[in-house]
Amino acid sequence: MQHTSEWRRRFAEEAREERPDLATLCLLVGAEADPELGEAGIDAAEIELDRLAGLVPYGLREPRAWAAALAELLGERCGFHGTPGDYERLESSLLPEVLRRRRGLPILLSVVWIEVARRAGAPVHGVALPGHFVVGFGGPDEQVLVDPFDRGRLLTGTDVEMLVAGATGESLRPSMLRPADPLDVVLRILNNIRAWAAARPECSHVALWAVELSLLLPAHPARLRYERAQLLIQRGDFVAGAAEMDAYAEVVAGVEPVAAGKIRDLARAARAMLN
Repeated sequence: MQHTSEWRRRFAEEAREERPDLATLCLLVGAEADPELGEAGIDAAEIELDRLAGLVPYGLREPRAWAAALAELLGERCGFHGTPGDYERLESSLLPEVLRRRRGLPILLSVVWIEVARRAGAPVHGVALPGHFVVGFGGPDEQVLVDPFDRGRLLTGTDVEMLVAGATGESLRPSMLRPADPLDVVLRILNNIRAWAAARPECSHVALWAVELSLLLPAHPARLRYERAQLLIQRGDFVAGAAEMDAYAEVVAGVEPVAAGKIRDLARAARAMLN
């Protein structure tokens, strides 16, 4: 069994590659969540993605044909889909588990679609709509969108507008349809895991590793350092939590000196808990 530090080293290295591999990063998140997964589990997941890609018909050219073929394979034959209940399960955010259960959140089901389609040679990309991740085939002038959460249902323009309006109350903007960067996809997955754990105080350890993986990404919100500090203190590691508070205060001091002062006060309060 490999140690957590080894998974994290590999995660950080992959995140800094010129072209980070989405599947690798997602599988390393899975390894962080499940110490029993191991190298064999990661290899098995990669093999399954390759196997599924081998089932995609040959000779596809048009984006709509790719979308239909993947919907028939993944959505119908293999049964990949989601239900509202999947939002209540941590496994729905872990790629090895999604491949095993064939159930998951929209973004993880989209990762399965993207990785299978990419291996089969499709012009595929993720589309990070607010509140609901989907998959796109083709370029901007011929983009076809599908919803893997709904077994690959083809989305009309009206469908997409309704998804955005339902999530944000706003109108669809062209920028929302751009291909999602792999690192942004991983950060969004980790944000989902953090949100899941935040509603379950007994799972603060999950929130902590999700924050710590997020901090290994080249670009991440600076406030995650404050969140990590809070989690460390919550879990009784007052020294490390206070040190992280002070470090975050230094980051914000130049822009928000009053906020920095309050954060330093919190750090002192954390250290006082040791007395």
